[in-house]
Amino acid sequence: IASIMNRVRDLKNKYRNEDNITDELNYTKISSDTTDNSGTVNQIMMTTNNPEDWLCFLLRLEKKGIPQMDVSLLNRLIGRYSQAVTALPAEKHSQDESYARILVRFAELKALQDPEEARDQFHLARLNCKKFAFVHVAFAQFELSQGNVKKCKQLLQKAVECSAVPLEMLETALRNFNSQKKQLLSDEEK
Repeated sequence: IASIMNRVRDLKNKYRNEDNITDELNYTKISSDTTDNSGTVNQIMMTTNNPEDWLCFLLRLEKKGIPQMDVSLLNRLIGRYSQAVTALPAEKHSQDESYARILVRFAELKALQDPEEARDQFHLARLNCKKFAFVHVAFAQFELSQGNVKKCKQLLQKAVECSAVPLEMLETALRNFNSQKKQLLSDEEK
């Protein structure tokens, strides 16, 4: 009987630990290391390693402050976005909207540090995720903010030519561009 009770206790502990892993993956528990979240990252990489879990984790990390005002947070975010991009192969995830959002946000964060590296990242996002209109609009917005009006218009026109969706988003961005607005899409239009 004692042997059976020990076995039952071992099984309970095992399942309790598995429940804890599931909870951490579902982000209901905070990683013990709140500065770099390495526990959560390792859990994502070891179990699901999918764009949805990465994006959820990265967006939660972004809520800890304002990257434009906090250099430490910006560097941490860039590091984590870089890790996500490296962990997610483009060949497998190029049709995934969450993957495209990760690539775009990584490029936007890079733009705060180094516009040339950001341009490379936007180009990579556009190359890998052509079907998403928001990828093209984000790249065009970046070029517009850099003063490259001609390049901005060219990116929007190429997006229409390659049938990125939704088309309405591209049409709105082109309309706003032609009206010489500084923002291709307002918050409501996004």
